[in-house]
Amino acid sequence: MKHGIIIFAAALAIAGCSTSEIQYNPAEQKMPQHIKKIAVRPFLNKTPQFGLEEKLMLKVIDEFLKNGEYSVSPESSADGVLVGEISNYILTPIQYDVNLVPTVYKINVVAVVRLLDKAYNRYLWEEPALQVTKIYSASTLPGGLSEEQAREALWEILSKAIVRRTVEGFGSVTSVSQRSVPQGSLDNSDPPAAGPRPSPEVPVSTAAGK
Repeated sequence: MKHGIIIFAAALAIAGCSTSEIQYNPAEQKMPQHIKKIAVRPFLNKTPQFGLEEKLMLKVIDEFLKNGEYSVSPESSADGVLVGEISNYILTPIQYDVNLVPTVYKINVVAVVRLLDKAYNRYLWEEPALQVTKIYSASTLPGGLSEEQAREALWEILSKAIVRRTVEGFGSVTSVSQRSVPQGSLDNSDPPAAGPRPSPEVPVSTAAGK
């Protein structure tokens, strides 16, 4: 009886050791090999706020240049095109002083971003609701910010998320639930028409995270 118990315990120990050595390593979801150069198309601005689209576009280009994984080029010579729109911009006072003057604000920005494969005329990935939020003190307070300064911080966060989504693939950033996005325009149009499809020998991976 004791001999049987010892054998059973040894078997459990071996099984435990084997299980602990098993590791799940999901395959990396890289961009298709023919994507070498990326163009950043001017963002659409579906909000009443003027000039947001240019600030974000320049910040995204700057972030791609700093990252260095893909070169940035004009759309005419690019392999992939980043297409996006700013669908929501909401500025909300969230704290007040005794005179009911706002002292703390929150800015919420939501963007729709896609990456178009020009050769195959399809989107390689899409994030329908990338959301960034900045809470800041009024500029009249010590250490406070103006609305424009708070926006710059938002563009920094959003541009890093867009580049990370392009370089690292699905799961590196996550869109918010559509239910939590304020009412705005989410353009779900098809990709623009492109020229003839190239030879199927060109290596192309399945779109990730769409």
